[in-house]
Order: sequence, then C-alpha cells, then structure tokens
Amino acid sequence: MSIGDNTTGPLLAGRGLVKAYGRTEALRGVSVELYAGEILAVTGASGSGKSTLAHCLSGIVRPDQGSVTYAGRRLEELPESRLSELRRTDFGVLFQFGQLVPELTALDNVALPLMLAGTDRRAARAAAGEWLERFGVRGQGELRPGEMSGGQAQRAALARALVTGPSVVFADEPTGALDSLAGEQVMSALVHTAREAGTAVLLITHDAQVAAYADREVRLRDGAVTSLEVTA
Repeated sequence: MSIGDNTTGPLLAGRGLVKAYGRTEALRGVSVELYAGEILAVTGASGSGKSTLAHCLSGIVRPDQGSVTYAGRRLEELPESRLSELRRTDFGVLFQFGQLVPELTALDNVALPLMLAGTDRRAARAAAGEWLERFGVRGQGELRPGEMSGGQAQRAALARALVTGPSVVFADEPTGALDSLAGEQVMSALVHTAREAGTAVLLITHDAQVAAYADREVRLRDGAVTSLEVTA
C-alpha cells in the first residue's frame, strides 16, 4: 500500500498503552499505529518509553492497561506460546548490539530462526547464506560474532531478523553501536529490503539522521506521545 493509504486499517496498533515498573511509569496512555509497508520512527530521549513501547507492541511485555492489535488479533488475548510463534514468524527483531549467539557462526545465527520454525538445517543454512550475500557479508559466514566488525555483525543480525519474511521488523537503536558509515550501510540495507518486500518497520531511535529514513515519526517524552509528523 502507499504511505498514507489507511483504508485497510493499521497492521499493528497500540491503544492507550500503560506500563509501569514499580513506581516508574514507562508508558502513560500511548496510542500508535503502524501500516503495512510503512517505516515508523519512534523517537525520544533515553528513558522516554521507546523500548517499552516496542516490547509491548511485539508481545514481549504485556501492558498493564490498553491493547495491542496485530492483523486484527488482540495480543493480550493470545497465550505465550502463540506470542512466541508470532515472534518466530511474523515479527523480526533487530537490537542495538545485534544479540547474535556468540557460540554460533554468522551463518548458523541467521539460519536459527528458520530451524526453530521447522526448516531442516541444510535448507536453513542455504537460505541464510543467500541473505548474508545480499547484505555483503557472506564471506564472514563461518566467523563467530566476536570475530566480525560491528558493522558486519549488525548486517548479519539484520539478515537474521528478515530471513523468515516477517510482516513487521522491530529495530531498536539498530545503529547505536556503529560508526556513521556502518550505520548508513545498515539503515540503507534495512530500508531497501523493507521497501522491496513490503515489510513494516518500527524504528526505535534517538538519532535524527536515522529517524529521517522513516515515513512518519512519533515522539515520546516521559512515556507519552508529544508529537506526530510525516518525515517523507
């Protein structure tokens, strides 16, 4: 769908989300919508609630109040087993530090989500190799994360997030641990692949240059939405 074409409704939506950790309110009634094929940046200072929002929207954390709807299904009504399945199939996650399994090679890290979904190891590794090649790191496929540069490891992590063909990718500070050049390479690869596949991306960032890749930007402050604007 084209950006701004909201006739089919949002693919993912949070309504009135409230989440507290002890006496600290991380989210205070946040509502946000993500449409198919859209890149949405959620910005704000450290502690503004960005990561908590992503965790609620991806089903990692259940909100204290409010609801999250994905493809017409309310996540809070699903059992944990179904949420885990969604995170293996429909949702891809890219973290700031990649969080690759240190004992596995890059190739096996990328193949892992496919194998967890039932794909045999040989086919999973073949698909993983294609994704690593796509992002220019197939030559590092037999290296472990500690043997790769930060940019190489993050591109491998991006391949892992996309290898299952997810409908939504949650990218939480994906360039925060990278230098400017490596960060641009990762963001260019993420945006190009998402546009090509029609994947929606929820981009968590405090970096204005990273947010500029998005179609819309939602700003959070102290757990609440302060502004919403179109960036592209």
